[in-house]
Amino acid sequence: MANTRHPVRICGVPMDLGQKRRGVDMGPSAIRYAGLQKRLERLGLQVFDSGNITVPNMEEIPDWPGEERARRASAIAAVCHEVYVYMLNAVNADENAIFLGGDHSIALGTVAAALCRADRVGVIWVDAHGDFNTPETTPSGNIHGMVVSSLMGLGPDILTIGEQRLRADQIVMIGTRDLDTEERVALRKSGIKVMTMREIDENGMAQVVRAGLRALDNVEAIHLSFDMDSLDPTVAPGVGTPVPGGLTYREAHLLMEMLADDGRVRSMDFVEVNPILDVSNHTAQVAVELAASLFGQRII
Repeated sequence: MANTRHPVRICGVPMDLGQKRRGVDMGPSAIRYAGLQKRLERLGLQVFDSGNITVPNMEEIPDWPGEERARRASAIAAVCHEVYVYMLNAVNADENAIFLGGDHSIALGTVAAALCRADRVGVIWVDAHGDFNTPETTPSGNIHGMVVSSLMGLGPDILTIGEQRLRADQIVMIGTRDLDTEERVALRKSGIKVMTMREIDENGMAQVVRAGLRALDNVEAIHLSFDMDSLDPTVAPGVGTPVPGGLTYREAHLLMEMLADDGRVRSMDFVEVNPILDVSNHTAQVAVELAASLFGQRII
């Protein structure tokens, strides 16, 4: 991804409907304010910002019968269909795409569209959580915790976006450390390669990234879905669901640098930045720094 051949398209999705804590709807603005576009342009990239996809306010959404176990599913699905169209346009234009969340439910649209590439596609999911619950297993009803299972066709039909389904052999999870009880059982059975914080502690980030890329060695394009809560809260305090024991600042940069060297990442999400919980927009600034590493910024 260090080359400048493909233009970069930025799109914001100010959605906080997939969880209970307010504030992540301001994430796209925070990341833009931290200077994402200018930082990428300094790397020689041609960058276009498409603005934000319209998202209804939580207060405007009625409680539909049957959505108690998948809260606001209809509204989230409608937004993610729009996300899908925006991402598909970027794919068809041969652009690199950056989607700014918003909560992680935006990936229902981005990943579904990424899977429509003519090339074989893999997904790297960097997150403290597995996001592998279903309405039957979720303790909260929050859809941002059901995204991967829904992409695989295991969630509610309404959350099935597009025609392609994600397969277990197309996704690698990195940094996982906080799973619900039934979710843990389902994830073990799923066949997904899950590289937890223990693997990173024992083997180091470089070995983990190499193993993840080997697991995706048959794909030609990669979608990176990066939840800022994958980072330790001391590094990224402004997230909705912080979990201690996360990635260090350098581990996250090494991951991005190695993905840049690999060259297959064509689209990405940066999600779950919550400025209300942040300190001086620090978490959004970290997101911009990580994006710069992903697009080829080097120490020397």
